Amino acid sequence: MTTISRRDLLKAGALTAASIPVANALSFAAPAPEETDPWLGLKIGVATYTFRELPIEEAIKGVQRVGLKYVSIKNVKNHIDLSHTTEERKQRAKMFRDAGLVPLSVGNVSMRAGEAEIRKAFEYARDIGVPTIVCAPSHDAIPILDKMVKEFDLKLAIHNHGPEDKGFFPSPYDVWQAVEKYDKRIGLCIDVGHTARAGVDPAEAILKCRERLYDLHMKDISAMGNRNTAIESGRGILDSKSILAALLKIKYQGLVGFEYEKDSKDPTPGLAESVGYIKGLLAGLK
Repeated sequence: MTTISRRDLLKAGALTAASIPVANALSFAAPAPEETDPWLGLKIGVATYTFRELPIEEAIKGVQRVGLKYVSIKNVKNHIDLSHTTEERKQRAKMFRDAGLVPLSVGNVSMRAGEAEIRKAFEYARDIGVPTIVCAPSHDAIPILDKMVKEFDLKLAIHNHGPEDKGFFPSPYDVWQAVEKYDKRIGLCIDVGHTARAGVDPAEAILKCRERLYDLHMKDISAMGNRNTAIESGRGILDSKSILAALLKIKYQGLVGFEYEKDSKDPTPGLAESVGYIKGLLAGLK
């Protein structure tokens, strides 16, 4: 069996943003064949938590630089927060859209403070104009969430947070068990790193939870255990190829959002490397 090196995968991924000027230059030299989708139908994007310490303008530029268009907007003041007014939320969401980006979700939003606060989170998502809220509720809040998804007609993607999330949702299966008797608009955001650290195969969880999988955080980790050890995709221990194969198998149509948690003050280089690696893996899955 031929072994494909990480270097080959990065080459196949064309090093994302670095390749864009070259590709543009070549397009003037000769007619290009019809371009195929390098993401094979997946909505690959970025969770702006990646740029959490940077202003909204820099977050937008970072997503553009790595050649992606879909985003999950983090609820921090320098992006779009619950503390912003309705008009501010709409204006700031328009900044993403005017830049050619497509917001598909918001979050991760905590939903543990009672019905009034949960309602504010739904109003926040409504104002931004996204179909899905990535959230971290308590178990007691789920009946309230059931009521809210019916009123607002929004999907919820409950985020699992690994073995340290005791009492809440360490793995996707904990989410599934908690929500399966409620409205189908209450589902999951599978974080592949936290899932693996909880002792669950992310690819298997994708297949088993497919009916309620509404968002996904793509990443890599350098070690298992109770501590999150973020690293560039391809440098860690996750089987990203099996994760992608599972998403393709179920014809997943939600966001696959890179949540690159390392290098928070300058995440773009590591994010670009991660995007290139995943693009290379997908090239091998065609």
